[in-house]
Amino acid sequence: MEPFIQTKGLPVRLQLEPWQEYTEITAGFTGRQGGAGKAPYDSFNCAFHVGDDPEDVLSNRRLLAESLGFSLEDWTCGEQTHGKHIAVVTAAGRGRGSRDRASAFQSTDGLLTNVPGVLLTSFYADCVPLYFYDPVQRAAGLAHAGWKGTVAEIAGAMVEQMAESYGSRPGDILAAIGPSIGDCCYEVDDFVMNPVRALEDTLPEPASAEAAPLLYSLSQSAKDKRMLNLKEMNRRIMIKAGILPTHIECTTWCTSCNPDVFFSYRKEQGVTGRMTSWIGIKES
Repeated sequence: MEPFIQTKGLPVRLQLEPWQEYTEITAGFTGRQGGAGKAPYDSFNCAFHVGDDPEDVLSNRRLLAESLGFSLEDWTCGEQTHGKHIAVVTAAGRGRGSRDRASAFQSTDGLLTNVPGVLLTSFYADCVPLYFYDPVQRAAGLAHAGWKGTVAEIAGAMVEQMAESYGSRPGDILAAIGPSIGDCCYEVDDFVMNPVRALEDTLPEPASAEAAPLLYSLSQSAKDKRMLNLKEMNRRIMIKAGILPTHIECTTWCTSCNPDVFFSYRKEQGVTGRMTSWIGIKES
């Protein structure tokens, strides 16, 4: 069953449905519609770095935060570099990056907190959003995983950081893999596949080989290319890190296949907006 369910009305939001039983948190992903942005960022772009009007970006960020019961001052983000650095967000870090890029956590693709009232966010246009929540220690995290972050095992780095910072046990952690480009659309060459193959040998085999998705398959358009499944790679990395397979939710949404719902870097040849992943622990 699809875990990311589109809510009614605008702006477009996809709530992480299975986690709604944990009423202390909110988690999900935005679509591209219902904001202030103008073409080619129309209209719910929430990232400063793409060239959109900063005032439109601020308007969209404020709209999303307030629709979730937070404020723009709670919005916290990193300056993403396709790495694996995880920033631990304390109360003093609340709101970093909310109004400009300079104040964001620099060179950071993962964010982690146990502070109520902090809204963690990150930005996407085909890369994979990864969500983490430990309901025992009440710690929440986000990670941005393109192919570089995936092969660097940012998902495993997040599990390690949760254990180090909050005493989280991998078996207690819930994880989710959000809307991103699917293996139906993500064609790559050996520059990407060589590190993928090196990582593949370290990953656990699926419990049922017949039912498990392939990590990659042959391209129909070029013999020397492959169709890469980043979602499945991240799922197996999570399992390698100790997260239980039954604790991992994985979307079926492909951002490239659904340009009416999502921005897609590949589909729109690099000139487009960004969706936002979010997770936040609500203040009681």
